[in-house]
Amino acid sequence: MKLSLVTIAVTVGTSAAFIAPQSTRGMLSLQMSDAVVEENIIGNEEPGKPVLPEMSQSMPFMKRPSALTGALAGDVGFDPFGFAKNEVDLNNYREAEVKHARLAMLAAAGWPLSELFDKKIASLLNMSPLLDSNDRVPSLLNGGLGQVSPLYWILCIGGAAAIEFFSVNRAQLKGDSYFPGNLGFDPIGMYPKDEAGQQRMQLAEIKNGRLAMIAISAFAFQEFVSNAGVVDETPLFFHPFSVAFKMATNSGYIQ
Repeated sequence: MKLSLVTIAVTVGTSAAFIAPQSTRGMLSLQMSDAVVEENIIGNEEPGKPVLPEMSQSMPFMKRPSALTGALAGDVGFDPFGFAKNEVDLNNYREAEVKHARLAMLAAAGWPLSELFDKKIASLLNMSPLLDSNDRVPSLLNGGLGQVSPLYWILCIGGAAAIEFFSVNRAQLKGDSYFPGNLGFDPIGMYPKDEAGQQRMQLAEIKNGRLAMIAISAFAFQEFVSNAGVVDETPLFFHPFSVAFKMATNSGYIQ
């Protein structure tokens, strides 16, 4: 914007040189524009470059970390421990965050679904269910991870390694056009074509992913403390109303 003002002022000043009555006005505009440019040079500010806030948006009492410029979706200047020292660190942490967020969104849906259908599927396949007597899924806090087939862990580790290898190669191939989490996976074409829509989608994904990471942590602690499955603790969200009403009546919530 300031550069445009300088250009306009120079143009006006040059054309005014051929018209005697307006020469003073043209020279005055040119001098004012030169003063603006000189002020920018002294302040080390590039014309047209947005000025970043000094304080963090998420924690207004702390200064904004220098690496968090708001370029990434969901960046609100939250890095109280200063993990991201530079742009490379920031991209690495965001890559890890996006992957954990996507896994957490799957887990947030899979956790209650397993409590609803594990026993039914195990009975259908003549297998032993993995849920305990209180309908809790195996976890670090609940225990029961030893009952899971080793083949499952091998497949999980192999799949994670394959995704990691693919993402590293894609980042090297795409270069500067690559951003964290951009694996090019969009089988049903949900990713918008326009830049504004893409930014909205990226912001929605990281926000839902962060919420999912909190949710599965809450699931684990809730089941550990209450000694009951999530679907039994809050049946209204996971069972038909008639079943949820009966469970609430039997548990003493409704007299």
